Amino acid sequence: MAGANRADTIRQIFAAYLANDRQLVENAFSDDFRFTSPYDDNIDKATYFERCWKNSDWIERHELERIFVEGDEALITYRCVAKGGRTFRNTEFFVFGGGKVKRIDVYFGATYDNGAFVKQPG
Repeated sequence: MAGANRADTIRQIFAAYLANDRQLVENAFSDDFRFTSPYDDNIDKATYFERCWKNSDWIERHELERIFVEGDEALITYRCVAKGGRTFRNTEFFVFGGGKVKRIDVYFGATYDNGAFVKQPG
């Protein structure tokens, strides 16, 4: 049952992001929440919301492709579809503790524009 609850929490977080419901996401994250991505190294909750929380009106939808939950850990792969045809796929690793999300590590995937691969700088 805990696995299903964790998967539901993840779905609610993704839905809240599209609805720009910051309060739901803040409540889902623990006080000692940490976030890492190719652009962010182990930032805290306040820095996450300052740096990463943006208006999501550029996103048409998230397509959650996979949610694997094992104990207090979960892997999520999703495809993000932006308005205008740009898409990308990411995988996120969630760690839960005390009923809240303690950590998220994001791994970026390829980007496409109207079905064509977009080479990233670097």
